[in-house]
Amino acid sequence: MIFEIDNVLLSSDIITEMFCCDLDKCHGICCIEGDAGAPVTMDEVAAIEESMDAVWEQLSATAQSVIDRQGVAYVDEEGDMVTSIVGGKDCVFTCTQQGCCLCALERAYRDGKTGFCKPVSCALYPIREKRLRTGQVALSYHRWNVCRDAVVKGRQLQLPVYKFLKEPLIRRFGPEWYEQLEILADEVAKTNFS
Repeated sequence: MIFEIDNVLLSSDIITEMFCCDLDKCHGICCIEGDAGAPVTMDEVAAIEESMDAVWEQLSATAQSVIDRQGVAYVDEEGDMVTSIVGGKDCVFTCTQQGCCLCALERAYRDGKTGFCKPVSCALYPIREKRLRTGQVALSYHRWNVCRDAVVKGRQLQLPVYKFLKEPLIRRFGPEWYEQLEILADEVAKTNFS
């Protein structure tokens, strides 16, 4: 089922499915698996470029080489602007700490070294955003086997996708939009569980 809030279409499983990242189990594998980088906007590319001094030393020599050669982002096979990758899969901004993949951009942000956290597409995962020809934005829940532990943990905590992603959804669409999503979720819950 598809719902609409202020010209944003969203699939019902964003409300009904449970999800909570479990870094202790997955070790941040989503940063190093896949066949393209994270989708980014031109504004985000500019913000990433401004953040490079804060993250450069955390990046691997290979990642630094890729950035020197092609920049922080490139256009993938589907025509989308995405973060650059190493070896056809690893995001250049991946750094490791105690065996866990982390985002160098987010670490620098949390350490107060930059004002940019990370691409909103990363923060919103497992929600994927697509702009339609109509100008509308469509949000869908992306299922990926590397996130199976996040599904298990989400079910244990009874934490729906939209609640797990409250902060990035507010960052992307604003607090009023999120309040409407909460109202919609309450209505969906009444319909499904009464």
